[in-house]
Amino acid sequence: MAGSVWLAVLLGAGLGGALWLMIAGIRGTVVDPTRPPTRTAQLKSALRSPGVSGRILGGITVAVLTLAVTRWPVAAVGLGALVVWWPALFGGTSAEQRQIASLEALVTWTETLRDTIAAHASLEQAIPASAVHAPMLIRPALVRLVGRLRARVQMDQALSAFAAELDDPSADLVIAALMLSATRRGDRLGEVLTGLTSTAREALEMRRKISAGRAELRRGVQIVVGVTIAIGVFLVVFSGSYIAPYGTPAGQVALAVVVGIFGAAFLWMRKLSAQQPVAPFLARPGQQPGPAEATLLNSAGVDR
Repeated sequence: MAGSVWLAVLLGAGLGGALWLMIAGIRGTVVDPTRPPTRTAQLKSALRSPGVSGRILGGITVAVLTLAVTRWPVAAVGLGALVVWWPALFGGTSAEQRQIASLEALVTWTETLRDTIAAHASLEQAIPASAVHAPMLIRPALVRLVGRLRARVQMDQALSAFAAELDDPSADLVIAALMLSATRRGDRLGEVLTGLTSTAREALEMRRKISAGRAELRRGVQIVVGVTIAIGVFLVVFSGSYIAPYGTPAGQVALAVVVGIFGAAFLWMRKLSAQQPVAPFLARPGQQPGPAEATLLNSAGVDR
C-alpha cells in the first residue's frame, strides 16, 4: 500500500513537471545576446549533451526498476541520482589527462619556438614557422594566432586571445614572456623560454604524480560503491525478511539517513580527489588585469 502511494506521488510530480515545461515552451523566452548565459541557460545547454541526456535516461530507468523491485522510493531516487552524477562524483581522470597532454604539447611547442628564435628569426617569423609542426592539441589555437597576426592584430592582443584559448596557468607564463619580448624587443627570449620549459616540465611531472594518486583514490571509491550496491542487491534477492522493515515509512526515513551519509561521504571523497582551480596569471578577454599582469604590462609599456 505504501509503495503504491509513493508511486502515485512520483507520477504526479512527473506530470506536473511535464505541464510546467509545456507552458514554458509555449510562452517562449527573450534572449539578450549582450548578457552572459544564466545558470538556467547553462543547464539547458548541458541537457542537450548526448552524454548528460543518456545518463539522465539511464538514471530514470534504474530508478523505475528499483522502485518496481523494492517498492522503496528512497532507494530508487538514490540509485537514479548515483547514475546521473556518477562522472561528477567519481570522474575527472580523463579531464586531468587532457590537461596534462595539453601542457606537454605546450612545452614541445615552446622548445620548437625557442630553437626557431635561436636561428636568428624574429618572434613574428618564429610563431608561424613553429605552428606548422606543432602538436595537434594546440595546433588549432596556434593557427588562429597566426591568422590574427596576419590580419595585423597587435601582438599582445593576439597573444592574450591565445592564452584565453589554452586557459592554463603554465601557458600564461610562456605567453607573458612572449608579450614582454614583443613590446620590449629583448634579445634574451631564448634563455627565458629555456627556463620556462624547464619549469613547465617539472610542473608536468608533478601533475602526473598527483593525477596518479587521485586516480587510485577514485578507483578505491568506485570499489566501495560497487561492493555496497552488490551487498544491497544480495540482501534484496536472498534476504527479503531481513530488510522487510525498510518497506515501512519509518524504514524509509532510516534509509534516507543512510543514503544521505553515503552521499556526504562521496562528496567529501570527491573534494579530496578533485583538482583545485588555479587562478590564471593573464586576464581573459573582458576581465580586468590582476596585480601581477598589471605590473607586467606597465613595465612593458602596454596600455589596456
